[in-house]
Amino acid sequence: MKYGFVLPRGDARTAAEFAHDAETAGWDGFFVWEAPWSVDAWVALTAAAMRTERIRLGTMLTPLSRMRPWKLASETATLDHLSGGRVILSVGLGAVETGFEEFGEVTAVKERAELLDEGLDILTGLWQGQPFSYAGKHYQVREVTFGHPPPAPVQQPRIPIWVVGLWPAPKSMARALRNDGLLPAVKDEAGQWRETRPEDIREMKAFVEEERTASTPFDIVVEGTTPGDKPEQAAAQVRPWTEAGATWWIEAKWDAEDLEAVHERIRQGPPLGG
Repeated sequence: MKYGFVLPRGDARTAAEFAHDAETAGWDGFFVWEAPWSVDAWVALTAAAMRTERIRLGTMLTPLSRMRPWKLASETATLDHLSGGRVILSVGLGAVETGFEEFGEVTAVKERAELLDEGLDILTGLWQGQPFSYAGKHYQVREVTFGHPPPAPVQQPRIPIWVVGLWPAPKSMARALRNDGLLPAVKDEAGQWRETRPEDIREMKAFVEEERTASTPFDIVVEGTTPGDKPEQAAAQVRPWTEAGATWWIEAKWDAEDLEAVHERIRQGPPLGG
């Protein structure tokens, strides 16, 4: 199991300071959130990259359906080089309540899914280098013959992409399997969202092993909160997820109002022993 921490809010300077302390405390990853109108995730991660050497850096998560894929390809490739190959990109449809409607972004689930799929095609295609062209329903890209594109990412065959997978929806899970990691989401038989449980992870892991054809590494990522001042309890809380097949635990204090409390949890270190 690897352990990451997601910063619930804060500016780029905060991200740099907290990422540095997260690396010192033994966390494996440091993540920031991304919304239509917020502190820019990639500026924050760039600041974090300049203060760290080992820790992985990424988003939790990037709503690719409302972004220009070529701009994201530039940002991620540039940061991957700056950080020495430490970027992880997490993508999904995004949470519409974070400002999608207010800024005129697409809110329909089907269209956002189409934009996500085409965006991933363009993103990974551009990472592979020139020449590149693409003809989709929503995006058309002609071969670029000018400018100075960034070099291919340090990480090969590509920057790892974690994708939200709705269990057991076939199209959503297939999207995750085409990439490098699964951010699990679960609905019950009535179609209502519910919390993911370790037994769900066990079923998803079996599905991944049966259905995924690529031989590259694949992560299953879960999130939650653990008590940093009670290491044995924290480790016991994570252990069932490890045994079920999860490979990353993301400490996510989304409702934290006090950044100092967030900082203290980072300094306490990950829930080792899971």
